[in-house]
Amino acid sequence: MVRFAAPYAIALAAGAFLLQWLEYRQLSHGLALEAYIAILALAFSAGGAWLGWRLAARRRGPGFVRNEAALASLRLTRQELRVLEILATGQSNKEIGRTLGLSPNTVKTHLANACAKLGVSRRTEAVGRARELDLIP
Repeated sequence: MVRFAAPYAIALAAGAFLLQWLEYRQLSHGLALEAYIAILALAFSAGGAWLGWRLAARRRGPGFVRNEAALASLRLTRQELRVLEILATGQSNKEIGRTLGLSPNTVKTHLANACAKLGVSRRTEAVGRARELDLIP
């Protein structure tokens, strides 16, 4: 837990230090308010981009090999697997249905079956579990 929290704590401390330093500069050296706001906006934009990159699931490269043993033991159908793959891209049930030529209710059924087979209760958990098992890239 410390290994996970330490970089964020250091980044937060550095951000607080930067804000205090900028406030000092603005008060003591007459830095224009617009420059102060621009620096803060850039810092928050960079921090948001970094955090998004850090938290976003990374796709695996061209060397992805599906775990066929796990696929066989879970008895996931090819259609359930395709629904999970498309779900991992962030599409809604309607979008998945359009992509695969299925009704949204059929997509819901496939997702419910896949969730039951993976032993999870949420869509995001299903994608995470499928990635852990190397079922989807």
